[in-house]
Amino acid sequence: MSTDLQWLLLRKYNSFVVKKDPEGPVFSTEPGNLRNLHSHKYSGLANAKTIDIKDSPSGIQVTVKKSKASPQQVRTARTTFTIRNRSGGRRALGVVAGLAKKGYRPDLRAAALGRTSALIAVQKEKKPSPPKKARGKKATA
Repeated sequence: MSTDLQWLLLRKYNSFVVKKDPEGPVFSTEPGNLRNLHSHKYSGLANAKTIDIKDSPSGIQVTVKKSKASPQQVRTARTTFTIRNRSGGRRALGVVAGLAKKGYRPDLRAAALGRTSALIAVQKEKKPSPPKKARGKKATA
């Protein structure tokens, strides 16, 4: 079945669609959707090649769907990389950018890099704020 036909079938009747505002954007929570937008380009269900980037306790998990896998294959149709938390941002961004450089959905490069850098920023420990110094009359007293 072609990806266009799959999108036509999934476009209106899909359990992952989130419509909060009738005039606003339509979001999607499906796996493999990097921008969480309900569109054919970012759809993880309607495309043969998808990249799914999510946070896991061991690090950032990048899952790639093989394009030539048969529909009966579920587990073996996916390849998973795990980037450890302590690997650093450059390594994580390099792995994601490497997928696009090899020709695997180069149109999703910016979305994949954005999702990866957002997950890296969330994983970083925040610095404690320094105590506030007393100023004015309170400082001299």
